[in-house]
Parts: sequence; C-alpha cells; structure tokens
Amino acid sequence: MSDSQAAATFGWPVRVYIEDTDAGGIVFHARYLHYMERARTEWVRSCGVGLRAGLADNISYVVQRLSIHYAAPGKLDDELVVTAEPVAFGRVWMTFRQQVVRVQDRKQLCEAEVKVACVALDSGRPIRLPETMRGLLEQSRKHPEIKHGISQE
Repeated sequence: MSDSQAAATFGWPVRVYIEDTDAGGIVFHARYLHYMERARTEWVRSCGVGLRAGLADNISYVVQRLSIHYAAPGKLDDELVVTAEPVAFGRVWMTFRQQVVRVQDRKQLCEAEVKVACVALDSGRPIRLPETMRGLLEQSRKHPEIKHGISQE
C-alpha cells in the first residue's frame, strides 16, 4: 500500500487473538472476512451514519460478490490494520477495496474487492441506496483525501 493510498483510505485496527487462528497459530482464512466486515461497518459509523437507523427504516446490506487474494499469513498476536475504501457505486450497490496489512512490517496479508447490495430487510429484495449513503459515497469519490479512522502511518 503506497503512502498516498494510506492517506486516502479508512483503516481499522485489529489484533489477532487465539480464537482467530487454527491449531498452528495462523489466522483462519474466513476470519479475514470478519475483519473486513468490521472495517466497512466502522467506515460507515465514522461518517456519522447509525446502523440501527437503517434497520429501523427496513434497510440492510448484504455482500453480493467477493473476490479475495491471500498473500501472506497473519499470526497469533499480530497487530493489523484493515482498510475499507469505497471505489464504486450504483443505484442499489457499492464496491469496496479492502486490505489487511500487518502493522509491524507493513506486509499486505490479503486484499479483496467486496460488492455490497442494499436490500429491504423484510423481503430481501434490492432497494435504492439511502440518500445518506449515496452522499457519503459521492463525497468519498470527490474527496479521496478525506480519511476517517486510524492513521496507517
């Protein structure tokens, strides 16, 4: 991850606990998905959008598509930064580029592209992104230097 990318990308700190690992102390592959989910959620929260309000308005978000590349293993007690960068959006979806980076050596452990769809909570059918979310996504696109969360430097 370049310094210019780091300056424009939200980062959320994570520490690897025993519950995140397999018998050899290596992060279990599916745990990275948990880390990325948290980072996307914290990106939304850092922008001032309450998640409970969406639920009260019959709005939910579901992962529609995921492409992930595992580059190196995370290990027990590693300190990580998990990024969440919105890179595209449409009427009912948004796409995030995400990375998991080990803090100690800045090694990228994995990267993913995650497409998230907006759905009605009661029916599961696609619905338009709320105006507040569209506004956040438009702002991120117009001002990529705006950053929330934890510094990655």
